[in-house]
Amino acid sequence: MTTTPTGNFKYRTNLKKKIVATLIDYSLVLIPAYLYITFFGHDNDEGVKTVDGLLALPIPIFWFLYFVVVEAMFGATLAHQAFYLKVITLDRKEIAFTQALKRHLLDPIDILFWGIPGIIAIKNTDKHQRIGDLWARTIVIDTKDPEQYYSRGNYNTL
Repeated sequence: MTTTPTGNFKYRTNLKKKIVATLIDYSLVLIPAYLYITFFGHDNDEGVKTVDGLLALPIPIFWFLYFVVVEAMFGATLAHQAFYLKVITLDRKEIAFTQALKRHLLDPIDILFWGIPGIIAIKNTDKHQRIGDLWARTIVIDTKDPEQYYSRGNYNTL
C-alpha cells in the first residue's frame, strides 16, 4: 500500500535542468522566428531583414501560444516536460492561465544578461523561484523526484 505524503515536500533549485530546458524552449521559438523573418522579411536601410505591421504579428503570437498557452494547459513547455519539470502553484495545484502569463511576461528580466537575474533569484529564494515565479506565486518542481512531487497526493497540505 502506498501512503500519501503529508506535505513535507522539499524545494530544490533544479537549476541545471531549468537552464537547459529554457535554452531548448527559446531555441524552439527563436529558430522558427528567424526563419520566418528570413523568408517573409524585407531588407531595411541597414541591409537587415525585418518584418513590420501585420507581418510581425505571428512572432509574438507564436511566443504566446508556446510559452503561455502550452504551459497553462499542460503545466510545462515541451522542453520542460522532456526534463520532467512542471510549474505548480505554491499550494501545489495546477497553474492558472494568468499565472503562466505572469511568469512569462517577466522572462526578459529573468533571462537578461545570460540569465543572471533569474539564477540569482532561484539561488536566493527559499522556494527557489525566479522573478516571474515570485510574481505568479508558482514553483517549478521535478516530477520524477518524490521529495518535490507526488502525483496522487493532496497538494493542499504544505
